[in-house]
Amino acid sequence: MSESHAQVLIIDDESPIRDTIRMILTQAGMTSREASNVQEAKMILDKNPPSLILLDWMLNGASGIDYLRLLKQDVTTRSIPVIMLTARGEEMDKVTGLEQGADDYITKPFSSRELLARIHTALRRIEPHPATDEVSFDCLVLNRAKHTISIRHYPLKCSAMEYKLLGFFMTHPDRVYHRDQLLDLVWGRNVHVGDRTVDVHVRQIRKHLEPFGKDGMLQTIRGVGYMFSATQHQ
Repeated sequence: MSESHAQVLIIDDESPIRDTIRMILTQAGMTSREASNVQEAKMILDKNPPSLILLDWMLNGASGIDYLRLLKQDVTTRSIPVIMLTARGEEMDKVTGLEQGADDYITKPFSSRELLARIHTALRRIEPHPATDEVSFDCLVLNRAKHTISIRHYPLKCSAMEYKLLGFFMTHPDRVYHRDQLLDLVWGRNVHVGDRTVDVHVRQIRKHLEPFGKDGMLQTIRGVGYMFSATQHQ
């Protein structure tokens, strides 16, 4: 995902901290959503999963570290990078946060440059960097140079948008994407189509893969969106 299109979920019970982070992200061209507690965060995640989460350790009503553990255990959220943003700066606290699945750990107070640098690093880690023009999963092969997708050396007769969508999934495996995210990232923000357009194209892609028994690679995560996986079939 382009860092300039990243959406960050800020989970912090201090309004001034959220305001400061929102301004920093806005100036960097990112968008943000805010939650003051775990319940608000869950509602946002169910509706539109973010690109990255900034999570405070000490929240009203729940522990941020406990919520981090739940996020990393849930198939729908475990691939979202999480940066702990907390006043707890002891070495053991950092170790605990990282051991529970945090991608990074920032102590308060922090500078805008440090925050943005950590966010950019976390986002780059999830970007695919293929060494060649080919991306393959089992017998399914994407050749970007030839603009083809084949399975067992048999070219799939995909439409241009089906190729683009399946190619996106193949280069971003094992991560759940909400329909709105797919519309932004595959169709583009200036294209005005309904989110059911994604469902239609996913069904068509599965029809292409079904004769080969590979339609289960494209999984539906109920209530959230879709995920491409070569190892977990429906």
